[in-house]
Amino acid sequence: MGTIQTAVEAPVKSSKRALESHERISEILFGLIMVLTFTGSLSVAEAGRQDIRAMLIGALGCNLVWGLIDGVLFLMGSLAEKAKNLKTLRAVRKTAEVRKAQLLIAGALPPLIASVLRPEELAAIDQRLKSLAEPPAQAQLDRADWLGAFGVFLLVFLCTFPVVLPFIFMQKAVLALRVSNAIAIAMLFLSGMTYGRSAGRHEWGMGIFMVALGVVLVSLTMALGG
Repeated sequence: MGTIQTAVEAPVKSSKRALESHERISEILFGLIMVLTFTGSLSVAEAGRQDIRAMLIGALGCNLVWGLIDGVLFLMGSLAEKAKNLKTLRAVRKTAEVRKAQLLIAGALPPLIASVLRPEELAAIDQRLKSLAEPPAQAQLDRADWLGAFGVFLLVFLCTFPVVLPFIFMQKAVLALRVSNAIAIAMLFLSGMTYGRSAGRHEWGMGIFMVALGVVLVSLTMALGG
């Protein structure tokens, strides 16, 4: 009941947090796909330093912008979730029907947790919610939300650098592209292994799957003019 008690004590303050394992993988995969569309479109046989410079600026600039966009979207999602929690809290506090209040509480909890709570436990939560101080007039973002958004931005933007670094330090474009692709494959594989570990799947299998998925998504993005 410790988790439920914490949620009851701060029903509006608590919100979804980014940077859980599967969310980190999603952001890294997105950032890698974006940068690989730039490196993959480079014709190393004909590319000069100006072409490579333009590619680097484009890749870094694109992921910088998309990192900012993803951060803003995270803030919007956090605010929407807090507003939903606040609406549920007000509905529970307002209703005098015990059964309706219990249904509202159960609906706000993860299905597995809600399914094992007894009516008297839901009633206890209902009483604690109604004994809380008056909730704020509207949902507000807090420090953790801003830190989460900044973390999302960093994931999308910083995952660009390992892939583009070979083009900065290597003079031969062909060799730089091979090293860059090797780094991207390694990052995709490690991301897949991490995802497999968090999802309870075979780590090596998910690593290989993530590499294949990355190749397919980059190919589709480039084919469709992305």
